[in-house]
Amino acid sequence: MVDAILSPLLELLTSMAAEEAKEQVRLVTGVEKEVEKLTSNFRAIQAVLHDAEKRQVKEEIVRLWLDQLRDVSYNMEDLLGEWSTARLKLQIDGVDDDPENDALVCLEKVCSFFPLASCFGCKQLVLRRDIALKIKEINETLDDIAKQKDQFGFSVNVTKRNERADQRVPAISSNDESEIFGRAKEKKELVNWLLCESSKEQKGPCIISLVGMGGIGKTTLAQFAYNNGDVEKNFEKRIWVCVSDPFDEFRIARAIIEALTDSAPNVGEFQSLMQYVERYVEGKKFLLVLDDVWNEDYYKWEPFYKCLKNGLHGSKILITTRKDRVARCMRSTNVISVNVLCEIVCWSVFEQLAFFDRSKEEYEKLEIIGRQIVRKCKGLPLAAKTIASLLQSRNTEKDWQNILESEIWELEEIERGLLAPLLLSYNELPSKVKQCFTYCAIFPKDYSIQKEELINLWMAQGYLSEKGAKEMEDTGEEYFNILASRSFFQDFDKGDDGEISTCKMHDIVHDFAQYLCSNESSTIEIHGGEESAMSSFGEKKILHLMLTLYNWASVPISIWGNVKGLRGLRSLLVDSDEYSWSNEVLPQLFDKLTCLRALKLEVPDKWSSVNFMKEIPTNIEKLIHLKYLNLKSQKKIEKLPETLCELYNLERVDVSYCNNLRELPQGIGKLRKLMYLDNEGTYCLRYLPVGIGELIRLRRVTTIFVVGGGYDRACSLGSLKKLNLLRDCRIRGLGDVSDAGEARRAELEKKKYLVELELHFDHLSDGDEEQAGRRENEEDEDERLLEALGPPPNLKTLEIYEYRGRRNVVPINWIMSLTNLRDLSLSRWGNCEHLPPLGKLPSLEVLFIEGMPSVKRVGNEFLGVESDTDGSSVIAFPKLKQLEFIYMEELEEWDFGTAIKGEIIIMPRLSYLSIWGCPRLKALPDHLLQKTTLQCLGIWNGCPILEERYREETGEDWPKIRHIPNIEFK
Repeated sequence: MVDAILSPLLELLTSMAAEEAKEQVRLVTGVEKEVEKLTSNFRAIQAVLHDAEKRQVKEEIVRLWLDQLRDVSYNMEDLLGEWSTARLKLQIDGVDDDPENDALVCLEKVCSFFPLASCFGCKQLVLRRDIALKIKEINETLDDIAKQKDQFGFSVNVTKRNERADQRVPAISSNDESEIFGRAKEKKELVNWLLCESSKEQKGPCIISLVGMGGIGKTTLAQFAYNNGDVEKNFEKRIWVCVSDPFDEFRIARAIIEALTDSAPNVGEFQSLMQYVERYVEGKKFLLVLDDVWNEDYYKWEPFYKCLKNGLHGSKILITTRKDRVARCMRSTNVISVNVLCEIVCWSVFEQLAFFDRSKEEYEKLEIIGRQIVRKCKGLPLAAKTIASLLQSRNTEKDWQNILESEIWELEEIERGLLAPLLLSYNELPSKVKQCFTYCAIFPKDYSIQKEELINLWMAQGYLSEKGAKEMEDTGEEYFNILASRSFFQDFDKGDDGEISTCKMHDIVHDFAQYLCSNESSTIEIHGGEESAMSSFGEKKILHLMLTLYNWASVPISIWGNVKGLRGLRSLLVDSDEYSWSNEVLPQLFDKLTCLRALKLEVPDKWSSVNFMKEIPTNIEKLIHLKYLNLKSQKKIEKLPETLCELYNLERVDVSYCNNLRELPQGIGKLRKLMYLDNEGTYCLRYLPVGIGELIRLRRVTTIFVVGGGYDRACSLGSLKKLNLLRDCRIRGLGDVSDAGEARRAELEKKKYLVELELHFDHLSDGDEEQAGRRENEEDEDERLLEALGPPPNLKTLEIYEYRGRRNVVPINWIMSLTNLRDLSLSRWGNCEHLPPLGKLPSLEVLFIEGMPSVKRVGNEFLGVESDTDGSSVIAFPKLKQLEFIYMEELEEWDFGTAIKGEIIIMPRLSYLSIWGCPRLKALPDHLLQKTTLQCLGIWNGCPILEERYREETGEDWPKIRHIPNIEFK
């Protein structure tokens, strides 16, 4: 994993030294020889890293050597970041061309920039040499590390197959197994115990324990029972809590209450929490699953059991644990032992993954070695699954033989029988993917990891790089898929688009990640008034920290200065319900944690905190390495400080749902590396600064506010001109723009990467009489403006709101250019009398039309095509799958009669048709209803004529729709 730090470090070091040598004005003098020596040392060490990382598991002294190397690499990375940022500051702020003033300019700018203690109060000459001296210090440390290297007799690296660019990534879907192998007896027994009636003598809920070693499948069995249909019907409430070690009474109590009520109470006393539990379970038949319990102290469990007795007779508690002693301590009424799988069943687990999508010839060639590998898995399903996931991408007998003969099988560290398969799979990962995996130790056990956020955090740490046209997110997606395919992730949830949105890590995989990163990534929970958890870090160096605060806990102040191990922190993710940001906390945090790359201060949606932070301190400028800043839902922040614009490395800023945010800093144009500005739901933000137009790396800005006047400092449509990397954005305030020339200057038609676009023809100006009268003819203005904007060539999703065009509803240049458009939404078009000819759009799959009060009839004009003169068929809406008409109050008729006679094929792939709030609509086109492709028809909310006409069995046209599988009336 150290190699993943060293490789980009060497590239950056070499390139920066080369740039310094070229330029007349140098920030650093006397650095060439030190850089040359540093590079030589790093390259010599890099040549033996592969062998060192393999040996560290068995040789503690090698592990300590690698820890030293990792520390000095991080220090060098920080120093290069300071050097690079100072150079960027000089470029942005400008340097006097007079050579006599070069040194003075450099000194002044560097002195005002660096937050390091060694820079303050130093003489100008010392300041100028500061970076060179630090490089020299690092070189001395690296010299010692390089000398130690020779004592270990490391083998020099050969080309590693795990770095090959063409390595196949197996499909993830094969990992998401629904079948549980070899557990028929345990499944039946467990479900029976959960469904059987408790004896009348039983006081309180029955406790059933699943006991077995780590990786044996206890949690999988518990999940099976929890989601069983009969079990679900048997209990009024089902609660799942991951307990783990230590047994945190506060967290467990809050998790139970939150599952029962969908919210967490704002109380700080444990006894109060217990009273809530007792009240909410009263009279309810519940199933409580406590997963991964280690607690052997009955007195910690007793308060819970007393409260849970208040539930209805027949309630059950299901526990998973690795220890018989825990099951006894918790007074289990029934214990189910989960033993290792027999070799035949273990082979089935292995076979399903390792031989997925292989030919018969490959199966026969690899089966014998595969069965020998399965014996080494010792009946553990997690071991079989992990090693099989690795072998999915290994195709030769030699590859499989190497895995079989590896000495790693002899190691026993994490959990009996599990370290070897995990380590074998880990060692085969590309070095950059190893970094991404160990970073995941920052999350608590059983944490639902958001894939998108995880990739954003990887990006902030510099783990992902752009390669040609390949974006960093694409690389992150690739790395995520590699880890998922190797079974390092599990429990996937998918979004509406069918893509994975969240996942979890198995507890043992989480332990393995922490073991590998020497606890550099950690998570800490603090309850009201506690700071002891933080002080326990001592000298231990933590790089990535998730801080979870409960029960109105204040963010600890003293710890940032007192705990030496936190000063190099690179990630701080604060996750909490009710916590207090005192005026002293953030300034101290920004003073001390100057190495941060990622800072997350988001308030989760499910909590309605009253203790939002009110402002961001001006000394945020000290976080010079910061790339990711998340302030989502901090509802009391009204403005961001100008000093934020000194953070030249910022790539992503999220101020979504900061409801009271009124302005962004005017100097935002200095953030030249900014790629994502998420400002959705910032309802008080009336404009974006004009500097937005200088952010040429922007990929996404959630809302670009465009105003026609009244804001001298506001961006305009023309500010979009240079933003040619935009991929999705939302433009509001087009109702205030009257200059079509301004729209042309946006050059939307040149933005080839723009795939998602929203256009809002609304008014954002203050509405005084002068402003209100500025646009005399709204219909003509909107038509000219839309035509002048010009469509981006590769648009896939388009939404247009409050457009007032009447005659030329959608300009022909848009219809002809939107050849890649898949999703189209047209909403609140007050003047539109006839729907535009959207049938011409060749790729359109989803069409949403809402709120067009002037449309009374939909006919052939909607299709936009005519029958061919040679008699051949023409297709309108060739790929349309989903069509929705919503709140079309005046729509009376919808008929394609003449088009059908003209041999026009209409919507051949339509599968979903929904009609909402169309009270005058008399009938739906028979041609659409008769389609065999139509799978779902919905008639909802105020369509009385249609409801009567198509009513089940009694409606006159019920026979025309009865063949449709899913019909809904509301």
